Amino acid sequence: MHMLEGSDGEFTLPVPKRQKTAASPAERRDGGSRIFAPFRTIGLVSPTSVPFTSVPLGKTTFQITTSVGRSLQTYDLRRGLNLTFLSHQQTPGNITATHAYRDLVFAAWDGQDGTKGVWVFKRGRVVGVLETPPRSHTLHKILIFGRWIVGSSSESIEVWKTENYEHYTTLNSSAHGRTQQAFSGAISALPTFLNKVFVGRLDGRTEIWNVSTGRLVYTIQPPTPDCGSVLTLEPSPSLSLLAMSFANGTIVLQNVLEDRCLIQLRQKHTLPITSISFRTDGLGAGDDGRIEGIMATASNESGDVTFWDLNDGGKLAGALRSAHEVHPGSKSSGISKIEFLAGQAVLVSSGLDNALRSWIFDASPFSPTPRLLHSRSGHGAPVKTLGFMPVASDGSDATGKWLLSAASDRSLWAFSLRRDGQNAELSQGHVKQKARKMGITSDSTTSTEDLKAAEITNIVSCLNRDGGMGIAGKIPPWCNIRTKNGEESDMSGWESVLTTHKGDKNARTWFWGKKKAGRWAFETDDSTEATSIAISPCGTFAFLGSQGGSLNMFNLQSGLLRLRFPPSLTPAQKKRLRAQYDEEQEHEPLRKAHKGAITGIVIESLNRFVISSSLDGSVRVWDFGTGKLVTEMQPSTSPVTGLRYNPTSDLVSISSDDLCIRLLDIETKRIVRELWGCSGQIYDHCFSSDGRWIIACSMDSVVRIWDLPSGHLIDAFRPESTVTGLAFSGTGEYLATAHAGSFGISLWNNKGLYQQIPATQIMEGDVLDLSSPTVAGTNAVALTRGSGTEQEFSNAPELAPSITKMNADLLALSLVPKSQWQTLLHLEAIRQRNKPVEPPKQPQKAPFFLFSSLTAPEAPEQEPSSITPAEESRIAKLRSLESASTSFTSLLQSFTQTLDPEPAIAYLRSLSPSATDLEIRTLSLDELAPFVLLLSAQLEQAKDFELVNTWMSVFLRLHGDTVDGDQKLKLALADWKSVIEKSGSKVGSMVGYVKGVVDFLRSER
Repeated sequence: MHMLEGSDGEFTLPVPKRQKTAASPAERRDGGSRIFAPFRTIGLVSPTSVPFTSVPLGKTTFQITTSVGRSLQTYDLRRGLNLTFLSHQQTPGNITATHAYRDLVFAAWDGQDGTKGVWVFKRGRVVGVLETPPRSHTLHKILIFGRWIVGSSSESIEVWKTENYEHYTTLNSSAHGRTQQAFSGAISALPTFLNKVFVGRLDGRTEIWNVSTGRLVYTIQPPTPDCGSVLTLEPSPSLSLLAMSFANGTIVLQNVLEDRCLIQLRQKHTLPITSISFRTDGLGAGDDGRIEGIMATASNESGDVTFWDLNDGGKLAGALRSAHEVHPGSKSSGISKIEFLAGQAVLVSSGLDNALRSWIFDASPFSPTPRLLHSRSGHGAPVKTLGFMPVASDGSDATGKWLLSAASDRSLWAFSLRRDGQNAELSQGHVKQKARKMGITSDSTTSTEDLKAAEITNIVSCLNRDGGMGIAGKIPPWCNIRTKNGEESDMSGWESVLTTHKGDKNARTWFWGKKKAGRWAFETDDSTEATSIAISPCGTFAFLGSQGGSLNMFNLQSGLLRLRFPPSLTPAQKKRLRAQYDEEQEHEPLRKAHKGAITGIVIESLNRFVISSSLDGSVRVWDFGTGKLVTEMQPSTSPVTGLRYNPTSDLVSISSDDLCIRLLDIETKRIVRELWGCSGQIYDHCFSSDGRWIIACSMDSVVRIWDLPSGHLIDAFRPESTVTGLAFSGTGEYLATAHAGSFGISLWNNKGLYQQIPATQIMEGDVLDLSSPTVAGTNAVALTRGSGTEQEFSNAPELAPSITKMNADLLALSLVPKSQWQTLLHLEAIRQRNKPVEPPKQPQKAPFFLFSSLTAPEAPEQEPSSITPAEESRIAKLRSLESASTSFTSLLQSFTQTLDPEPAIAYLRSLSPSATDLEIRTLSLDELAPFVLLLSAQLEQAKDFELVNTWMSVFLRLHGDTVDGDQKLKLALADWKSVIEKSGSKVGSMVGYVKGVVDFLRSER
């Protein structure tokens, strides 16, 4: 038995002893890179072909568990399929089968190194491990009945005991053919057959095994020789009745006790049935739905669910069309499992479109097909484009909470980083209703996805004029119908999200508040594909660039075209332009912003300039109001592939095909940085929220981070799969990455929020191989607790070198946090603010067994003392003050002898604001002058400028009235005055010099 019992009564896996060893370059780290740490993965519900498993929780609800790669997710039906548990520990390999039994979930996994196993989870934690036989195979299904745990693979059947998880026996195929794979993976058990398990075979036969004796009891022959392998075995509510499905689409209800076929069904199509379930609430069949006998079937190659009335030989009762999305030409589509919940008129289904849904049957009025009850889903295809929602002008809580993403399934999703239940897909209208009216089914060449807009390639948003939930009326999506006047739309707002689509000449708007498609579809001037978009910071204007090179500005409020770049010609200009062309040419060519496709558009934060880039290699700056060209640059001969803008620093980043990212200063219109290092095509790049870093992902699967002030490459890491898109949150908390072939979105924590990041240069050989974030975020726990290997901290670069030798022309500030010395300046105000308004009141009726500080039990009587309580308190205070001031007094005396201020200054620097105030307040008359001389000596060394001035300010406030009567103190203060004037003039000259240099560099020359 492979279980360990912890102190809290739960069973955990053995934890290996932590050793200090050199990490292998091939090993992947879980602690993160120098700047980013893996947080979690969002957007995954049921992306694999492993069926879900369910278990009733009391009499009120059900818990449904799905597998997400190497993790488990548990949803509560009563809470609307809200996420309840996440597995805290990932399995060593991908999960291949799951089964819920009481409060436990058994998960079989298969590792890439050939290791296999079965783990037992309870409330998301591993509580046990099944003993693995020496030559185990990949399990496709797990079944628990009685005292047996049975796992089915293609080669054998493994049996364990439920009481101790010990391996009991292995059942091998009875026939020895040319191939070792004999079983299809389908297993089942009937309640009246003790110790018997039904196993499906690839040749169409079904074997009955006695797991207790390990013997083959009986073999059920297939109905026809060409029926194919057994895909599904499902027990029916009737005794001794077993439903079997075969590869050719045949469904058979077999009386196992008599070995007789009762009902044989087959649909028009030949799709294999991979999931069967029976309704057990006693209703649903017949013309009025008052009798029992409903069976549901589904296929992993179709998104439809078929319902059968098994009375009178069986007939088709209804079909639920497009229950799950099917991607034409993709193997990862269809329904993985359907299941009627025990005693409920509720059907649960999961599909390979990354969706988990529950359906309910209405009894009045009766309907043979269910309606949607709850749904949890995400993208059904790999994510391609990401974008965080910006902060609104009113400072709403949308900052850093919402993440927009688009995938090749033509959907636009909004993911909440706070609560998974708030995730929602932005509606494109009644797509499924249109599909039903058009008769589109899973067998049709046209899918439901074809009714949606094309795949999204770019996303931009601005919430400053967002309409929220105030947009009224039912308007068809992207109809370009103006139903409101200017005053009404100005009061309610308008669309705030804009997207471009693959192969589409229109840029489409979206309402963020209602999560639905908007009114406008802006068309390009030259009717070529829309390739780039932008929204002005005010949220009123949308900019659209085309593959042909045209650039236009539209009004989001009215949907009208407002300006072309360059602007339209006057009649006189048109006449002069026609004269430049041949008379045979009927029309002069359209004036365009660029000769090639526009790859990026950004708007300056004050709406002064519009900057555009193109595949022709040019970057042009336009006047926002007139549309005239301001300046043109040619950063390199290579095409420009991307353009990003950071309003904090007024810098524009340009990525090119020469694998370089260049930084453009908007004010000077000059290139100020060139960032090299990418060894493959740059897929995407972005600024950090404070404008200090540039993060880029490229074809070489490496994410690189550059520090802009120094131009150094300060971090680089390689995730498990190639990053194709990224976005940085406006709060600076998260970096979101989209990966090739992944339905989910990875989130990374920014370590720079709680620790200093060194700006030291790293080499290309220092790239770290990182593990991707897990669904539960377990690989970020060690980081938040501050744990790490000793080698990492010993080899970490020094954040700030010690200042021992410094140029005399420089002036240094302290490394003390700003809040510490500012608190010292306003300590009295803080104490007055924190002073309680009234003394604490004694509770009126406290239980006799509870004692508070106000109702403490009486202390035992002690012998009377000659010292009164007041005298004792006064003596204690004097003793504490004497002991506290002894160390600083000795340091002041040492300074008067050695004239070295560093020991005393270091002591004061280490104190808290309250302790520093106490030290200065309790200075004796003989210590006042040495204290001033101490501060003057430190200031003469040009160190701790702001801290020394803070201490002097507190000193003068406390001891300013004693200056007139102390001649030594007057001389010390006169010395201080000369030193501070010299330091002030030095600071003023340095600030003036720096300001002059900056103004010169930013001036337009």
